[in-house]
This record gives sequence, structure tokens and C-alpha cells, in this order.
Amino acid sequence: MDMEGDGVVCSAVDILPTEFAKEASKHFGDILSEFVGYLASTKDIKKLPAHLMKACIAHGGTLTPLYEYISRMRKSDDSDYMLSFCICRETSKDHASHHFNKKYTTLVSLSGHLFDQFLINEALDIIEAASGSFHLVKCQVGPSSHAMSYSELEVGADDEEVLNKIIDSLTSLANPNENQPLKQEANKISLRVGKVQDSGAKKENDTKKKVGILIIGAGRVCQPAAEMLASIGGMSSQQWYKTCMEGDFEEDIDVQVTVASLYLKDAEEITEGIPNAIPVQLDVSDTSTLHKYISEAEVVISLLPAFCHITVATACIELKKHLVTASYVDDAMSELNEKAKTAGITILGELGLDPGIDHMMAMKMINQAHVRKGKIKSFTSYCGGLPSPAAANNPLAYKFSWSPAGAIRAGRNPATYKSNGEILNVDGKSLYDSAVKHRIPDLPAFALECLPNRNSLVYGDLYGIGKEASTVFRGTLRYEGFGQIMGTLSRIGLFESEPHPIFKDGKKPTFRMFLSELLKIKSEEVDGSLRGEKAISERIISLGYSKQQETAVRAAKTIIFLGLHEQKEIPASCKSAFDVSCLLMEDRLAYTSTEQDMVLLHHEVEVEFPDSKLIEKQSATLLEFGTMRNGKMITAMAFTVGIPAAIGALLLLGNKIKTRGVLRPLEPEVYVPAMDIIQAYGIKVMEKVE
Repeated sequence: MDMEGDGVVCSAVDILPTEFAKEASKHFGDILSEFVGYLASTKDIKKLPAHLMKACIAHGGTLTPLYEYISRMRKSDDSDYMLSFCICRETSKDHASHHFNKKYTTLVSLSGHLFDQFLINEALDIIEAASGSFHLVKCQVGPSSHAMSYSELEVGADDEEVLNKIIDSLTSLANPNENQPLKQEANKISLRVGKVQDSGAKKENDTKKKVGILIIGAGRVCQPAAEMLASIGGMSSQQWYKTCMEGDFEEDIDVQVTVASLYLKDAEEITEGIPNAIPVQLDVSDTSTLHKYISEAEVVISLLPAFCHITVATACIELKKHLVTASYVDDAMSELNEKAKTAGITILGELGLDPGIDHMMAMKMINQAHVRKGKIKSFTSYCGGLPSPAAANNPLAYKFSWSPAGAIRAGRNPATYKSNGEILNVDGKSLYDSAVKHRIPDLPAFALECLPNRNSLVYGDLYGIGKEASTVFRGTLRYEGFGQIMGTLSRIGLFESEPHPIFKDGKKPTFRMFLSELLKIKSEEVDGSLRGEKAISERIISLGYSKQQETAVRAAKTIIFLGLHEQKEIPASCKSAFDVSCLLMEDRLAYTSTEQDMVLLHHEVEVEFPDSKLIEKQSATLLEFGTMRNGKMITAMAFTVGIPAAIGALLLLGNKIKTRGVLRPLEPEVYVPAMDIIQAYGIKVMEKVE
């Protein structure tokens, strides 16, 4: 559908060899088998081409010199700790509590291309050559040759002078002086060294200051936030941690995370396997219990539904505790501004993805343009929570990770935006039909469309460009065709919330009877066969619900996929078409336990420089996929909402946000450190200027 004109259509798949023609696979296999035989029978790997010799991990039953660090790291732990490579955001194995038998010790954090360039070998050689010892505390390997890896070693020696020499040599490795050859960027190491401690004194001072963070609400967003916060403690080799700790933050702390939920079981599921995290049962309407848990924390994160935030915020003001939410700052929350200032606390709202990261990306781009004396001519923002391409495996190319009711209602909201100086309004009933094809230049494989998202003009004012920019637009991204299908389903009447007559007087219709009633078609014509699909699409056209045959066919396929043709009895809880649609969508359009979701956020800004009459086009793009961790899928949406909220709590804990009152993340004191930590933690933003 997306290809225009003549040419070749190429299909790229991650299991490409299985997609080759049989002859191509056989040809490739024949050559490979001969090559592998030669490689396996090689007696002297030094005679291999350099790239193959470097790739040879083991030969003759032993590790090759470049890979000796594997056995060395394994032997560094008396408890037979097997080196765990933690890809990307995986929680790294932590053995910081283990002490080995050396009088003087320190923690050394190394970051860089440690493993793909084998720089870890040089570091271990330095330690062992000086008769020192090391113990692997943390290890995180970059997912590609372009990404950095991190290792944290506990280095020890019986003589303090020897340990200092090791530190000096490691520092020299990381920072070559003018007499040493300059290292290429890929061969550089970043180094951080902790304080040298006497093991006797260390045992006495092992207890770190514990500070509490209370998370209220144990939904999907909670787990990534709890994991990040609970990992704070001591020194970490991860760059996000260093960024967070710089400045006023006290380093020797442990964060104790309390996860509170109305249902204790939900909190227990979140905290299972997370050190420094405990579950508690909490009903926020129980004032005394709410005050008890808030009083024990330094910062509170509310991940409850938006209408509950006021209750929590009021308690935080009374108890003088900071509060972070990922929800929009509404009028009721704004009215607490002066009370929060008087209490000396910060209520930081809209710190998730959208709102949250979208604000911070926008303000960074806008403020940088203003510093350069530029004028914002156009600001457009697009955001969508979508299935990954592999999971978009239904006619609607969309799935829900929670109740679809909110998404359906949002699709009927009116929208307002400004385009080339003209204010445009879209009626809620026409929103789906207003979807337009949209492509992101740096992500051409995504066939997307965009629907205007509520009142964009508000954001022009929030960002300080309302009078300056002739175009201000915020849109919601979906895969192409979504708007046409949903618009058709809406015209059929599937989203009507008024009670439907078919459910009156205790009647128990089947889904097929209900569909037949909506389409005014005989029940036997709407079975799940191709004939039934054709009958439905033709009826959609004849009733005027769609003018395009292709859209009618896709809508019919969606109806069949949802099960509206089935002879099953509709549950008594359904009283309207809206209820029926939500029920089926929640069941049929749900993610499986292994399917990935995807978050895509894209800003485009046109900046005019009056002095030079130059128009500069800037873009910033965030693309994140859900990841499987410890057998559980952490959705991209949960990750990109939970991590910013957690970072907000850390910034408040470290007194890096000094403004008091009700805030959004629109000021540099919030968005500069927050975005630095977000990106260092692994949520990458691709920036481009043309």
C-alpha cells in the first residue's frame, strides 16, 4: 500500500536465511560448511585473517588471549559467581556486599568499549601486574559495537601505596599524557575511582544513610521506577548514576522504596526480586495510613489515576514532602501552588512521556534556538504508543495494554491547532477522518498516520511561542489506515454509549445478533467466512459508512477479527455498543506476554534567524521498544513514563530542583539534568539539524 510508482519491493526480516529461495540457501550452506571445516581444523589461529583471529573466543579447548578476561573475572569471586552480561537496561548483577581479603580496597568504575576492543584486558593486566586483586561488582555490556559497556571492580591490595599505584596506572590508561600516543575514540576508557578504605574501618562504616521514596500505585509504570530507585546506593559504573550524583547529591545513601497499592498482592508482584523495595497495602482515602507512609518518605511519587492526586498532594503539603506525578497539571492542582510554596515543597507534575519527555525535548530545542537569537517559525510534535511492527498483527494494526475505553473516548475529542497562521478546528465526530499520512524521514520504514491531539494552542503558550510561531501542532501517531477503520466503526455505531434497545428487558443477544441489528442485515449473512466478510463490506458501502471499498474491506476484517460475528451470548454487563466494543477490543487486541509495544515521539522545529535570513530545520526523535526482563515484558510505555518520574524524585531528593510550588518540567533546572539522566539511562533521543 505504501509503495508509489514502479520498482522493487524489498522485505527485510530478522531471520533472513529462512526467507531465501531454496537454491540460495543451499548455495550459501555449501560454501559455509567448507569454510567452517577449514576454520575448525586450523592448528595455528595466528595464520587466520586478522578479523577471524580476533573473533576466535576459544581454540584447542582454552580461551584465546583476547578473551582471557572471562576466566579472570569468573575467578574474581570466591562464591563461583558466573559473569553475567546484562544487555542494555537489564538489571546488573550486584555483589557489592562481598568483601575479599585485602586490607585496602576501592571501587573502580570503567566505561567505554571494554569488551569489543578488549580494553578490559589492559585494565586487569595493570591490577595483576602490581600484585593487586579485583572482584567484579557490576557488569553491563553494550548491545552493539556502537554502545559503551560498564564494569565496576572492587580493587584491593595489602599495601596502600600499591593500591595507589594501581589507581595511577588505571588513570594513565584512561587519560594518556602528551608522551603517550592518543587513543582513538573507540579505544578510550572513562574512569571513576572511589575512596580508598581500610577494610577494618570499612566494616564499621558499611551502613549507609537510608532515605525513603514512596510510590503510590502498583500499575505497569511502577516497576521500572521502583527498580531504578532501589538500585541507588554506593557508587555505580553506570553513566546515568554518575550524572545523577554530581553536585549536591549525597553519594553514600541507599534508597528504600516503598510501593503502596490498594491491593497488597499487586505491590508484592512489583517488588518481588527488587532489593531495597517493600510492598504495603494503602487505601488513599484512609487519611491516617496515608499520612503514616508519606511521613516516612522524603519524596512521594503518585502513579494513581489523575483524580486521586489532589488527595495525595494535600497530604504532602501538610507533611512537607515533595511530590512527583506523570499526570497533567489540572486547575485543581494548580490551585495548590501557593500552599506548596508556603510548605517549602515542590509538586512536580507532567513528568512522564507525554506529558513529560515531550515537554523537555521541546523546551531544550526552543530555548537553544532563542539563545542563538532565532525565532520559532513552526513547532510540530507527534507521539504514539503503538505495537511494534511484529506485534501489529491484526487488521487495525493496534493493541491495548490497558482498557481501550479511554483510547476510544480520546478518539472523539475535538482538536484545535494553528497552521501557517490559521486556527483550525476539528470536530470530535470527524477526528478519525482527519487522519493524514505521515512519514518520519529518518524512520522511513514506518507507514504512519497522524491525528490532531486536542488543543495544541495551549502548548504554544506553555512553551512561550504562542505569538511567535505561525504553526503549532501536536498529533497522535498510528499505523496507516487506523483512522479510516475507526471512523467507519464509529459511523456503524459501535462506539455509541447510549443504552441499546437490544439489551432491554433482560434480553441476551449474541454478538452476531447485535451486529446484524447494527448493519440491518440477516444474521446468516455475517458468519466468519469470506462470504460473510464480503457481505459486511458491501453493507458498509451501501449504508454510506465508507466510500472506499478498501476501507470497507479492512473494517469488515476488523469486525470479524473482534468476534462480532460469533454466536456467543453477550455478557449481561454490556448495555451499549460502546460496552460491547470495549469488551471485545480488550480481549482480542491485547498484547501477549512476549509481544513488544513501541513508543515513538518526534518533534520538528523550524527556526528563523532574522539576521541571516536562514531557516534551520531541527528534529528530535525518541524510539523505544518493550524489553523482556527476567521473563517479564517491561513495556516501552511503562518504561518511558516510569523512569522520568523516578528521575524527578531523585532530583528532588538531591535538592537539584530548588524552585518550590507546582511545576511542570519546562525550566532548565528540571529538563537539563533530567534529560541527561534519561539518555544516560538508555532512553536515547536522536537529534538532527538541517
